[in-house]
This record gives sequence, C-alpha cells and structure tokens, in this order.
Amino acid sequence: LWPLLGACLWAAALGYKPVVIVHGLFDSSSDFQNLLAFINQSHPGTNVTVLDLFDRSASLQPLWKQVEGFKEALYPIMQNAADGLHLICYSQGGLVCRGILSTLPDHNVDSFISLSSPQAGQYGDTDYLKYVFPHFMKANLFHLCYTAVGQRVSICNYWNDPHHRDLYLNSSEFLAVVNSERANPNSTAWKKNFLRIKKLVLIGGPDDGVITPWQSSHFGFYNENETVVEMKEQEVYVKDWFGLRSLQARGDLVVCVFEGVQHTKWHSNSTVYRA
Repeated sequence: LWPLLGACLWAAALGYKPVVIVHGLFDSSSDFQNLLAFINQSHPGTNVTVLDLFDRSASLQPLWKQVEGFKEALYPIMQNAADGLHLICYSQGGLVCRGILSTLPDHNVDSFISLSSPQAGQYGDTDYLKYVFPHFMKANLFHLCYTAVGQRVSICNYWNDPHHRDLYLNSSEFLAVVNSERANPNSTAWKKNFLRIKKLVLIGGPDDGVITPWQSSHFGFYNENETVVEMKEQEVYVKDWFGLRSLQARGDLVVCVFEGVQHTKWHSNSTVYRA
C-alpha cells in the first residue's frame, strides 16, 4: 500500500508498532501474504499478525460471533503491546473491527485503518451477492435478510436497503446496533470505547466494484432515491451517535479516495503498492 496508499497509512503514524490484520468475506490469512511482506520490507522488524479464523465460508457466520472470536484472538496481542497497536481491517473485517473497538473498554488500538469496508452498509447486485443468494437480487433480498434466519448470515447483518429503512432499523442485529441507529443501552459506553482510538483512516474508491455504494467505505450511503448522501450529511455523523463527528473534531479522521483499484486488489496485488 506504499506509495499509493502510503499517505493514508502514514497519516496513521504506522511507525513500528505491532500491526494486526483482519480479513474480509471469503478470505483467509493466506490472502494477505503480499501485504504482510510489504509491511515487513518497508518497516523491517515490525510485528505483523494476520488473524487466522472465520476463514472462507466461515466468514458467513454472524458478525457478533466473529467479533467475539477475533476479540479473543486479538486481546493477548494487545496485552503484549505496551505502546498500542494498529488494526488494518479489510472489507467485512472493517465491521468486525468496529464491533471489537466498540465493545472492548480497555483496548489499546492506536490507528484503525478501514480498507474498503462497507461501514455504512451494503446495497448492490454484486458477484458476492449472487454467489451467496443466487435466487435474490438487491431489490428483494430484504425479504430474507430482515428475518431471524437471514440475520444468521454475515452479509445480512449489514444489508442496508434504503427502500425499507424501518425494516433495517428493526431487524439489523449488527450494523443498526453498532451505529446506535436504534435504541441501545450500551451506546454511551460503546462510543467511549470506540473513541479510545487515536486515528481512524477510511480508504476506498469508485472502481472498487464490490462495496455498493463505494462511498460506504467512507460512511456515505444511499437515500431512498438511491442518491448517495455523503458522510457529513448522514444522521450518524451529524448526531455523533458512535463518535464519528468527534473524531473529525479532534482531527483524527482521515478519508482517502483512490481510483482504479478493484476490491480484491487493495491488499493482494503488489502493483497497487508501487503504482
């Protein structure tokens, strides 16, 4: 991710603190060998860990289950990192990381780098959708996703249908909760926990081809007319429900846009690092 993404990662003051990588949907730790190698080449001696759980089809398990599993794997690394560590979380993994950072009161994550992650949700007819739900399209997936059965599948945990807002708010067991978009008795504590991070770096781009709309990687999303409303006009930002506006006010929110990068190339293609 250097030098193409270097400015964003340096904005996080990546330095030589330990780095932990959390993968996305249908990935495994082996998919991140290029990124791991490049960090080691650029910063020799940096301790880099790619957490190896919920690989491949297991990544379809409910996100709260994944949050607990990744949290258990991450906590010992945190305890051994006296000066804190950095999290690089890719795609669906960016949502898992938000769940961890919101629910862990004593985390010591310095920088949270969200790499092409559907932070505001997903609503698009992508190849991933066709593979997981071959009999559905974006227009009718709400019939499944906003049910108890659908919420057992990770994708449905952040499926955000702009035409069925009430169903989303009432049925989403993950995104609507972690965003504090509906009543959550833990919202104040979770916001405090999330704001323990020193820096939030949001990375995405218009040629991603998977995150839909691509602005979701920057907390932008569709309104009911499928017109993208940018982050700073979103209610979660304006009302600062989980700390996004607070990070901006602190000067600790970095937004990076890069063209010409497809979703699976953010971490796996060495030409991206050196472009």
